[in-house]
Amino acid sequence: MTQHESGGQFALLAQRRFAPFFWTQFLGAANDNLFKFAFTVLLTYQLQLSWLKPAQAGLVIGALFILPFVLFSATSGQLADKHDKTRLIQFIKSLEIAIMALAAWGFYATNVPALLVCVFLLGLHSTLFGPVKYAYLPQQLNERELTGGNGMVEMGTFVAILLGNVAGGVLIARPEVGAHQVALACLGLAVLGRLTAQAIPACPATDPGLVINWNPVSETWRNLKLAGEQLAVFRSLLGISWMWFFGAVFLANFPAFAKEVLHGNEQVASLLLVVFSVGIGVGSLLCELFSRRHVEIGLVPVGAIGMSVFAIDLYFASRGLPAPAAALSLGDFLAQAAHWRVLADLCLLALFAGLYSVPMYALIQLRAKATHRARIIAANNILNALFMIASSLLAGALLGAGFSIPELFLAVGLANAVVAFYIFMLVPEYLLRFVAFVASRLVYRFRVRGDEHIPARGPALLVCNHVSFIDAVLLMAASPRPIRFLMDHRIFRIPVLGWLFRLAKAIPVAPQKEDPATYERAFELAREVLDEGELLCIFPEGGITRDGTLQPFKGGLMKILEGREQVPVVPLALQNLWGSFFSRVEQGQAMVRPFRRGLFSRVGLLAGAPLAAQTVSPELLRERVSGLLAS
Repeated sequence: MTQHESGGQFALLAQRRFAPFFWTQFLGAANDNLFKFAFTVLLTYQLQLSWLKPAQAGLVIGALFILPFVLFSATSGQLADKHDKTRLIQFIKSLEIAIMALAAWGFYATNVPALLVCVFLLGLHSTLFGPVKYAYLPQQLNERELTGGNGMVEMGTFVAILLGNVAGGVLIARPEVGAHQVALACLGLAVLGRLTAQAIPACPATDPGLVINWNPVSETWRNLKLAGEQLAVFRSLLGISWMWFFGAVFLANFPAFAKEVLHGNEQVASLLLVVFSVGIGVGSLLCELFSRRHVEIGLVPVGAIGMSVFAIDLYFASRGLPAPAAALSLGDFLAQAAHWRVLADLCLLALFAGLYSVPMYALIQLRAKATHRARIIAANNILNALFMIASSLLAGALLGAGFSIPELFLAVGLANAVVAFYIFMLVPEYLLRFVAFVASRLVYRFRVRGDEHIPARGPALLVCNHVSFIDAVLLMAASPRPIRFLMDHRIFRIPVLGWLFRLAKAIPVAPQKEDPATYERAFELAREVLDEGELLCIFPEGGITRDGTLQPFKGGLMKILEGREQVPVVPLALQNLWGSFFSRVEQGQAMVRPFRRGLFSRVGLLAGAPLAAQTVSPELLRERVSGLLAS
């Protein structure tokens, strides 16, 4: 059953393959954050320790929580690939109960060293759970559900962070009994998480014969090499790790930011986390809406731009706020108009972080090999941990060097713009999908039907009519996978479009009589694309239509399919593009009258059922495409 058929991402909450897992993850995230935030507030506002300053408390707790990810992620990835994931989850949730029993004693006895040990142990708990969590989803959800499922998990995680932090802040602030109530709440959530884990359906091991390498150093290196075998996957890991570097700076410094810059009390610190968590949750859920139920990595540059814009504006919004005589209560804080800009910046910054991260997680899950998917996730967690530790160290160094917290946020916002640009140049697919995303949603109102006929894996030859200079861009937007195009060599001379198609590794083809070497080389490369299991698209009319009618199909497509009888051939029809700005409607010329059909003109793509390679002919494929155009 597809996500579309099952009613969208929220319908997953009614299904056993997703709901118990979701609530187990939710309760674990809530418990982690209730404990960590209550402990941070305890150190920041209530205890005065000579060996741990309030301004450094958040950074120390963050670093201790992350350290196990560096030490044990490699082992946890192997365990998740080797064992049934459900049984592993149940063991991990039992471990959480033991950790929270120790934490309860630490809160009752106000034993800070014991609570710091619990921070480390909770980090170990999350280290074990991380690879299982992200490897479980692609075993239970199909490609059309993966973005929505990840969006639900991310939304649930940050709602849990929100509730955990609010509960932690509210409970710990209660005089005399606060620490005791935090202890009971942590233990209760751990027990509930173990109960929901019991209902998760079996999820078989993907590599049961794996021999565990207990050496964390050599296994970490091996995991990173496994991830590096697929360049788009590895660079997506780097992109996610950067997002955690970026987010950790904000999350770790919210209590100090609320106290020292916004001059608020504990409730104001909780409000910042509420706003941040709501933003992440909304952004995560919007991914399914914007992605049309596919893995849409074109959202990643959108998210990166928003993260930088609102991080930079947060600096300007939080400068020079007047210092009151006493810490502001929540009501007094909200009564000042200047503070609403701060909250808006935090919410929108987080929303765009959700748009940035969810498609990257989905892409890694979709493209990593199933046999070592959990180890790839473990490599991701190792990198995330290293980046977050670096974030804590760098933030601490900058604050120690005299930077204010708003200046720290500004520096991270500017760095994000530089890093994002670098990543998108390294992985052109992100930039290409961004262009396709903009074209299909802002330039046109683009409707895709029959996209389930485009294979999620393996080779396929896509055969499409050729109506405009932007046809390839729209096809990129319609496919969940990268497409290689065989295109007329003259299109590469067009400014911007030519650069874009070179970036997409489109294959230039020239008429055989004009340039026989280019002609032969094009077909050789086209066959290699199919042999490597990729999608190849050709426009068999041989050029863009000059009168809006479907031209005869040339025989070159048969040359590509020689000896490749198992490759499916998918007919595609681009509809209603004739007459648009990029078509040759003006006496054979394109791009003459920009607004001849206004903005957001309706265009569409209809994909037909795949045909077996041995049954096709140019005439049959033209007939199928013509039939689709008439639909």
